Amino acid sequence: MALRFANGIFEPIWNRCYIDHVQISVAETVGVEGRGSYFDHAGSLRDMVPNHIMQLISLTAMEPPISFDANAVRDEQAKILHAIQPISDEEVLSRSVRGQYGEGTVGGQHVPAYRAEPDVGPDSRTETFVAMKLLIDNWRWADVPFYLRTGKRMPARNTHIVIQFRRAPFVLFRETTVEHMMPNQLVLHIQPEEGISLQFAAKVPGPVMRLGTVDMNFEYQEYFGKQPSTGYERLLHDCMIGDQTLFQRADMVEAGWTVVNPVLDLWKALPPRNFPNYGSGTWGPKEADELLERDGRRWRNFEK
Repeated sequence: MALRFANGIFEPIWNRCYIDHVQISVAETVGVEGRGSYFDHAGSLRDMVPNHIMQLISLTAMEPPISFDANAVRDEQAKILHAIQPISDEEVLSRSVRGQYGEGTVGGQHVPAYRAEPDVGPDSRTETFVAMKLLIDNWRWADVPFYLRTGKRMPARNTHIVIQFRRAPFVLFRETTVEHMMPNQLVLHIQPEEGISLQFAAKVPGPVMRLGTVDMNFEYQEYFGKQPSTGYERLLHDCMIGDQTLFQRADMVEAGWTVVNPVLDLWKALPPRNFPNYGSGTWGPKEADELLERDGRRWRNFEK
């Protein structure tokens, strides 16, 4: 909220006229970590999407609240969640992907498949990876897809939001050696290192017009010299002082479950046939890449 609403350069372009799409990724390197009896009845969709990821979507897409009062902020968040287009059964098949990890290597160590984890059935159909494409039906975000994904046993622990802007027109560069224009990206790094990076094009030094991609990086700890508190630390503090701003309200919870329930229902009716479908230490099943490639886009991965 501070980035968006305290800076005059961002909010005027934070809309469908300038933004091509948004990516929200919550990647974990760990497996179920001894929670197999719980996780095998929950799965990644229930475990992560209606709460953590819906919070990130609503904070990214919300309209400016009239104050930092808890209900003023959550009123705007709730409007976003209610504006997410319902997903039909046919759209669930084309706009959602589920996966389950097999054995592989993470951090240089061999790890077992999900079905070999303690308290997990040998023929479990529980998903450990989810990717979805959502659309928000309001004036600010009409026709701007929000792609989300979350998964376990991925190459890096990383939570980030990628705001990808529309490409600049190519006409000026058509008679140069430049073959295509790279889109600008603003990335909000949430975990493990908190920070913000901006990707833009710059001319490579020399007599020929060539473009290179540049990253401007800002890290909270490096700049402010202070280790940020953990998420739970902040929430426990807010709970003790009675600040509800970062907590979901009942109508937000219900709206989030309204989005995921059609997916859960169809997945239950049509069990997966190809689990496990991604190896530990990879970025998920190939269908997740195809979800974006069909729209001419691709995921931004961070190995750090």
